[in-house]
Formats: sequence, structure tokens, C-alpha cells
Amino acid sequence: MTVLYIGNHTSSSKGYAAMARQIIKNGGNTFAFFTRNPRGGKAKAIDETDIQNFLVLAQENHFGKIVAHAPYTLNACAAKEELRTFARETFADDLRRMEYTPGNYYNFHPGSHVGQGSEIGIQKIAEILNDVLTEEQTTTVLLETMSGKGTEVGRNFEELRKILNLVEKKSKMGICLDTCHVWDGGYDIVHDLDGVLNDFDHIIGLERLKAIHLNDSLNDCGSHKDRHARIGERKIGMEALVRIIKHPALREIPFILETPNDDSGWTEEIHVLKEAFYK
Repeated sequence: MTVLYIGNHTSSSKGYAAMARQIIKNGGNTFAFFTRNPRGGKAKAIDETDIQNFLVLAQENHFGKIVAHAPYTLNACAAKEELRTFARETFADDLRRMEYTPGNYYNFHPGSHVGQGSEIGIQKIAEILNDVLTEEQTTTVLLETMSGKGTEVGRNFEELRKILNLVEKKSKMGICLDTCHVWDGGYDIVHDLDGVLNDFDHIIGLERLKAIHLNDSLNDCGSHKDRHARIGERKIGMEALVRIIKHPALREIPFILETPNDDSGWTEEIHVLKEAFYK
């Protein structure tokens, strides 16, 4: 039987086991979390007892892969070298910490080139990835698709492909597709989902699509604004989002809700989407 792995972005402040218990309560079987404060700073110490409790809960409740998220302040293509040093050190530290929960995903925003140009930004992102990726790691690092606001790198599939081309340890890399971001970036997933996925497959390869951030959007296609909305309430709509979770090319990868919600709202969204998926 095909399984829908769905959950929401949750707070890591209470530990892995607490995150798992909350997601189970919400009706989910995966989740995303920040490895540290989204605005940066030192990560909370790993509690190995907490990790073991989480691993038991995940196995008992048939969890899919979980998706860690780097802090927003990690900019691998920053113009200032001290910011790139922070990105490199945070990246390396987070990847070490991820090995306590082996075989999962670590997602990050490629960054903003802040006027240097996308080609220089792409080169700088690949340089840091080549510095921090190791043969021994079991974690797959995911580049996130971006909406193209400001000087963001990763505004289209071609830019993500260029980064991957420069990464030496390609087997450690994948993509997280954000539905709001690609819609705002100009990919019409409402009227031409198959066409968008075909483009992705031709440019990047569907085998590299490891996770999806499932969000509606406040804006029209191609707005380049990145404004998330609750499932089915705005421009993408419920029918299109259900087509995404049911698409045969996207089966059994984690879907993460990053909608503007609380736990009761995510519980309702998970219930509605699971009901539609298994209908």
C-alpha cells in the first residue's frame, strides 16, 4: 500500500521525542524542524536518551524520513567572508549532529548573492558544500527551490542544476521542492503539473527530488514574493495540492506543511489531505 508521509514544521526546543509525540497527535508521520534558532546561534546540546526515545517512537509509528532545516541566516554565497565562515561552520556542525538520526534529510536555502551575480553565488555555494560534505555521512543535503525574490539563488531549476554540477559528492545531494516557492517563481503547478515535473526531470532528475514543502500561496504565479498560505485557501488551491500528493512520481516522499498555522490548524490540514489521498 502506498503511504502518504505528511507532517508539519515544528519546534525543536523540547527535543526529538517531544516533536515526534506532537506530530503523532497532529496525525502526521514525518516532520521538519530547525537544527537551531532560525536566526542562528548555538545549537542545543544533543540528549542521547531523547534521541533513542525518538527513534523508538519513529519506528513504532512508521515514520518517513524527517527533514531538518538550516537556520535562515546561513548564506553560503554571502559577500562578506565572516558570513560564509558562519555558514561553513554551522553546516559542518549540523551535519555532525544529524548523524544521531542517520539517513534523514538536511534542507537549506541556497542563499542570496547580494549583488555579486548568480554565477558567483552558485560557485560559492558549491565551494562550501565541497568543504563540508563527507563520504561517511548518511544525511542527504537538500537544496530548496526558491521564489526568486531579491537576489536569491535557486530561483529556477537551471540554477539548482548548476550548483549540483559543481558539487563533488553528488550522491549526498537532493532537492526539496516548495510548492509556494515554485508557483511564485513562475512554475504553473496548477494547470501544468506534469509539464513542471517533466522540466524538473529533464533539468535535474526526479530521482533527486527527496522532499516537498506543501504550501498554498497568497500570490499569483510568477510574483516572486514567497508568501505562504494555508492549504486550499488561496492561489494554488486544494485541487492542485491534492493532485501533487497523489502524483505517481511523488509517492512516498515526505510532504511538510509550512503553512501559517498552529497545531490545531495543521491537524485539520493533515486530516483533510490524508482523507483526499486515501479516497
